[in-house]
Amino acid sequence: MKYPTFSTKFSHLLTAAGVSAAAIAFVLIPKSADAALYRELSIGMSGSDVSELQTFLARDPNVYPQGLVTGYFGSLTRAAVTAFQAKNGIATVGRVGPITMAAINAQEGNGAVGGFDTTAPVQSGAAISVTSNSASLNWNTNENTAAILYFSTSPIRFIEASMGTGVTVSGTGVLANTDLRTAHSATLTGLLANTTYNYVLYVRDGSGNETISWPATFVTTQ
Repeated sequence: MKYPTFSTKFSHLLTAAGVSAAAIAFVLIPKSADAALYRELSIGMSGSDVSELQTFLARDPNVYPQGLVTGYFGSLTRAAVTAFQAKNGIATVGRVGPITMAAINAQEGNGAVGGFDTTAPVQSGAAISVTSNSASLNWNTNENTAAILYFSTSPIRFIEASMGTGVTVSGTGVLANTDLRTAHSATLTGLLANTTYNYVLYVRDGSGNETISWPATFVTTQ
């Protein structure tokens, strides 16, 4: 079977598969319980600490209603930082300097707001078996989630919307499961022999918290 290649928002694929869409929050690096910001952050920067910042800001819908966790500090993140600064009596400069960093680290919580689950699922145990034209992937999550596998022969890119909400991902998406479970599997067929494929694993729990793994690769046999 060959899968169509597309570039679209994750929520569109979930809706087409019968999974109700909610505010999208993508975590490139799973959040650790004791994480803290360690450097100043501003627009155009990226990394796991930007994901940490976005995860923190998304806990307050009045500060960051879009709830996007992409690992990239775009215009939506800048607006959220500005809102956080205004709420906490800090100069609204839209970047994370020493004062804002200290305030965020002091307020860093345990991933729950008002009794609601706001902690992203954690993925682990990814195992891959390949042939010349197929690949099977199995992985686990620490809680029940739906899952999608995205793959491409080109590097997979994530783009945070400059206006409105949404994250765009390049590649082909294959639904692993729409029901919530902790063990996930997906099989790709019709692949090219002796070819490197890039892939990411996307999961979403029952509360709408979502995680997408850092891009990885596999190579089909000859």
